[in-house]
Parts: sequence; C-alpha cells; structure tokens
Amino acid sequence: MLSTHSTLAAHPQWVARTLATLCAGLLAACAGLPPKTAVPALPPSAPLLATDAAYRTDGTAWPQSEWWRALGDDTLNQLVARALEHSPDLAAANARIAAARAQLEDARAESGPQLSANASAAETRLSDNGLFPPKLLGFNWYSQFDVGLNASYSFDWWGKHRAEITAAVDATRAAEAEHASAALGIASTVAAEYYGWQSDAARRALALQDRDAATQRVQITAARSSAQIERSDSTNTAQLAVFSARDHVDELDGALQRHRLALAALLACAPAELPALNAAALPQLRTGLPDNATLDLIARRPEIVASRWRVEAAARHLELARSNFLPDVSLRALIGLSSREIGHLLDGGSAAPQFGAAVHLPLFDGGALRAGYAQQRAQLDSAVALYRGAIVSAAHEVNEQLVLRAQWEQQEQLRTEQLDTAQQLRAAAAQRAAAGLSDARPALEATHTWLGLAEAQIQSHYGRLCAELALIRALGGGYQMDTKQ
Repeated sequence: MLSTHSTLAAHPQWVARTLATLCAGLLAACAGLPPKTAVPALPPSAPLLATDAAYRTDGTAWPQSEWWRALGDDTLNQLVARALEHSPDLAAANARIAAARAQLEDARAESGPQLSANASAAETRLSDNGLFPPKLLGFNWYSQFDVGLNASYSFDWWGKHRAEITAAVDATRAAEAEHASAALGIASTVAAEYYGWQSDAARRALALQDRDAATQRVQITAARSSAQIERSDSTNTAQLAVFSARDHVDELDGALQRHRLALAALLACAPAELPALNAAALPQLRTGLPDNATLDLIARRPEIVASRWRVEAAARHLELARSNFLPDVSLRALIGLSSREIGHLLDGGSAAPQFGAAVHLPLFDGGALRAGYAQQRAQLDSAVALYRGAIVSAAHEVNEQLVLRAQWEQQEQLRTEQLDTAQQLRAAAAQRAAAGLSDARPALEATHTWLGLAEAQIQSHYGRLCAELALIRALGGGYQMDTKQ
C-alpha cells in the first residue's frame, strides 16, 4: 500500500499546499468507497407446532432459570450443581468469555487518548573516517540523554473505533450466550442420565420379581414332572425362562453402571465420588408453551441468541472494513528534554517539544482493501445464513419433541390400561389358586405378564420424561437474553 503521511507545521504556505494535496487524495480515495450495506433482515419467528391445539398445554409458564429444582429432588440438584461447577466445557466457555471481554477492553482503550513516557541514554563513538572527523570536533565519544512524554489521539470521524467497540460487545454477548447453551445442555443431560438410572433401577426391581416367579415355576414343573403328571421337557422350558430373567437382570445391572459412569463423566469425578443414588418414582413433568412461543423462542434459545450476536458483530466488522477506505487523522505531541550531558538535562535550553497532526490516506494497495471488504461481506452473509439455520434447527427440535411427547403420552396411557387388565387377570388367577381350583402356575404366568407391562409402562414414562427434558432444552430452558452492555 502506498500511503501519505503529513505533519502540519506552522508555515502558512506549506500548510495550504499540504491541505490541497490531502483534499485531492481524499477525493480520489473516496471515489472507490463501497456503498454502505444494510444488515439483512433476520427471521422474527420460528415455524413451531405450538399454535396447533393438539400440542398445546394448559400451562403457560416456561421453564425457569434453574428449572430442575422444580422437580423437588435434592440428589438431582446436587448432581447438576457439581456438574456445572466442574465441567471442562463450561471452563472453556468461561475462558472464551474472558477473552472476549479482554478484547472489548482493548478496543475501548485504543479509542481513547494515548500517553506514554520514554527515557533513553546512549554513548556513541564517532568513526575516524566518517562525515565529521573526530579530529575536527575534538572528541571521539559523546553521550545523549533524552526523556519525554508522548501523547496522541486519533479522531473517530468515520466510526471506526465505534465499530470495533460494538463488534467486541457483540462478541462478548455471543460468548455469554454460548456459555448458557453449554450449561443448559449439561443440566438436561445430567437430568436424563439420573432419571435413566431411576428408571432402570425400578425396572430391575420388577425383573428380580420376574426371576423369582420364573424360579417358582421351575420348582412346580419339576415336582409335577417327578410325579409323572407332566412331561419332563416342561422343566427345561421353564428353566429357559429363568435364564432369560437372569439375563435381563444382568442387562439392567450393566445399564445402571453405564448411567453412573455417564454421571461421573458429567461431574468430572470418579464413579465412587458420586452421591448416593436411591431409587424413587419418576416425576410428572409437562412443559407449558406460551401463546407467543414462536417469538419467545428467539429470546429463549441461547444458540439462537449467540448466532444473532454473531450477525451483529459481523455487521460491525463490515463497517470497520468500509472505514478503512477513509483517511485517519491523529494528533501527536511530545514534551521532552534532550541533552548531551546529563547534568544539563533539566535545563530550560534542553527542551525539545514536538507538536503535529498526521493523516493516513490509502491510495494504492493492490486491491487489499476491497478484498478485505469482500471477505467481511461474506462473513456477514455466512453469519446470517447460520442464524436462519439455527432458527430452523431449533423449530425442528421443538416440533420433534412435541410430537414425541404426544406419542409417549398415548403409549403410557395404553400401558396403564393394559396394566389394569393384567392386574385383574392376576388377581383372578390368585383367587383360583387360593381356592384350590388350580396350582400356582397360572398366577405366576399372570404375574409374569403384569411385570412385563409394568416395566413397559416405566419405559414409556421415562420416554415421555426424556421428551420433556429435550423440549426444555429445545426451548432454551430459563435463559433470558441480556441486553446490557
């Protein structure tokens, strides 16, 4: 790049010629200034099923900031708190926030006046064959001492510094929203794993009952086979049911262990350091949707908010790239002292002040400015596309979880009806066995059927609970966009 740097002095004719030259250069440079570009319009809403009555709920309250506390489980509260405290992902997000805030402070500092102090001392030997021979001057070595204050200020006529500061503010907000997104993901994952453990613990208790019932069937079948009132292969068939029940218990034991390992990884601790997990009934949870869900999603989903701030930051960087086509004007002043002898450094005659103004005007740069502007324009287009993609993705997740929740609710209702029927059959079989009308095998078979349906109901309940947790995450939890700078 070829640039002109001019320092204004007190000579009127020199000042006039300099100003004329600068004005001509300014007009030539501004002729290639790109037009100011407006920020593309962003989608104001998301295409949700929330307006469909089939997917609405009676409640209108969205999840609060610490939504998991409403479930009333102290163990879950403890798990989430420790996960948020020790998560490496959140530590990295905090570091990104700190870096963004430091960049903001740096941008603010550069926009203000600058003042620096300098001092130097030098001892120099003159060459015997130089322009000024030491024989004529009478010395070979001489000393130089300088001390001074250097002040400068750059005028922000074109909004360059303002764009830098605003872009840094937007980047900080985006980093904060990304932190909230990571925290939301961790909390919802911890809840899903914790209730997965609760679900499998309840299923294991049922599986143990089924194993005991299968063992009783083997005993009865073996006794009848010994009495030669039943075929001997019936015992083998009953024994296979025992093997299957034992295998199911082992499978659930492995699932419980995997849930513990997942929780330990989320809490960044060893499995032995987890708090005691006690089996309890799964909670009833139903997330409400407000009337203006399509608009509130924009402010509730932290990924969308972060994407929006990325768009704002990209727009400011585009303004910054455009301002690079315009001249920079700065004032400089030096209040200093200079002397060959340190003893005279503070004398009045050692004063060496300098005052002036500097103008930097790009004239020829081989297309570097235009390339930089085009790059920032592409960055803005990319940020807008990512924002629109985030809207579509969030709406898809919400819609998907609404549909899944409805499906799990229907399945859970069906399982409840089936379980009631199975309980009636179980009670009837138990009454016949108590009256001596049959042996215990029909009652044990009815118990086996009831236990299977009870386990299926737990799975349906857990599936609906997972859909609720995923819906809370898709709706952004209790996140609220911070508009303060």
